[in-house]
Amino acid sequence: MSRVNFGAKPWLYPMPVLIIATYDENGVPNAMNAAWGIITDMNEISISMADHKTTENMAKTGAFTVSMATADTVTASDYVGIESAKKVPDKFAKAGFHATRSEFVNAPLIDELPMALECKVKSFDNGILVGEIVNINADEAILTDGHIDTAKLKPISYDPVNNAYLVLGEKVGNAFKDGLKLK
Repeated sequence: MSRVNFGAKPWLYPMPVLIIATYDENGVPNAMNAAWGIITDMNEISISMADHKTTENMAKTGAFTVSMATADTVTASDYVGIESAKKVPDKFAKAGFHATRSEFVNAPLIDELPMALECKVKSFDNGILVGEIVNINADEAILTDGHIDTAKLKPISYDPVNNAYLVLGEKVGNAFKDGLKLK
């Protein structure tokens, strides 16, 4: 095997494409695209992000939702990442998104995105947002036998090397089972 060194880069696979949604002080929904996020505990998500209209909104409401961007929503999901709500206050609507108020937190669920984590802000320090997951919400259309079906959800990941979005897909193994063969 021959290896090539690239230096320090923010490259990791897969990088989920996370759409973070909030309400502003007037109840207007906003959304942004963030790729640097990960589950950090059983009911906790951490996302690296700079100062945005979204972070201003979270400071006021103490809440946000995190939806999985999907293959069906690539254009809208990318748009909310490249446009600022500070410049285009109606970017949520311009993306073609529609909001339904979460039952659990003061933040919008995006109707076009079929899965969301409903979160309370735990902290936002040094550019790292930590949220407490209080509920997972999923459209029945993406369920099979009462479980989220990845093939129906069609979540996308960000390829930072090629600036591309990739759809997740094929099952290649069974977690907590296949490794037992080596015991």
